[in-house]
Amino acid sequence: MLNNGVEMPWLGLGLWKVKNADEISRIIRNALMAGYRSVDTAAIYGNEMLVGEAVKRYGLPRRELFLTTKLWNKNATYDGTITACETSLQRLGTDYIDLYLIHWPIQGQYQEIWEAFIELQKQGKVRAIGVSNFQIHHLTELMSGSSVKPAVNQVEFHPLLTQEPLLAFCKQHQIQMEAWSPLMQGNFRCIPLLSDIASVYGKTVPQIILRWNLQKGVITIPKSSRPERLVENADIFDFHLSQEHMLAIDALNLNQRFGEDPDQFAFRD
Repeated sequence: MLNNGVEMPWLGLGLWKVKNADEISRIIRNALMAGYRSVDTAAIYGNEMLVGEAVKRYGLPRRELFLTTKLWNKNATYDGTITACETSLQRLGTDYIDLYLIHWPIQGQYQEIWEAFIELQKQGKVRAIGVSNFQIHHLTELMSGSSVKPAVNQVEFHPLLTQEPLLAFCKQHQIQMEAWSPLMQGNFRCIPLLSDIASVYGKTVPQIILRWNLQKGVITIPKSSRPERLVENADIFDFHLSQEHMLAIDALNLNQRFGEDPDQFAFRD
């Protein structure tokens, strides 16, 4: 349950870097068949239209799908945000977006964007509004100028980047944290401890990581194009990691990013 009363699935499907129409259609079909009911895309991914077409092709009622997309940096004005949202709605072929996120914190501009987000929510075009890649200082500045708090903060989060201060801040302010690249873009394979823990539970390393996400109170959106991996990634609700293993995974943190640093990221095009 997000801070505005909207319900969001704990597990979703990430679609970063997937642009081929046949692949999108196949992945979404397989994910929905495996029980996924949350799909995450973004304007900059270049696949919103393909996502919308694939969802319609499967025939799932719109109310049963939680759809997230994101505002790209070049639209970082009030009017630009309103226009960009309308464009995303048209591409996705839907009347509303379940969760709309500011993709990256552009210093000095996200306050203006946030006012447009609030208006879009008032108009019913967006059910919940949030941010992505915001650090504590970004969130503090954003909230200092608005009474409306982000419902979600989607950030890079995994065993090598636990972001504990940010997670604690988000929990304190009832902002739901969500993990992108939870499987470290495949770099989990070089961590023996995770394999050791996986053998204890009879699970795979990705399942251990995703379960760790959930027990940390973090929504997770792994990406996979393989049907068996989609099923595997969703099979994380029948076991519970011990406190000992949770702490052992926490201790892997190296503050290591595989994506961009939000305080260095300045792309606008």
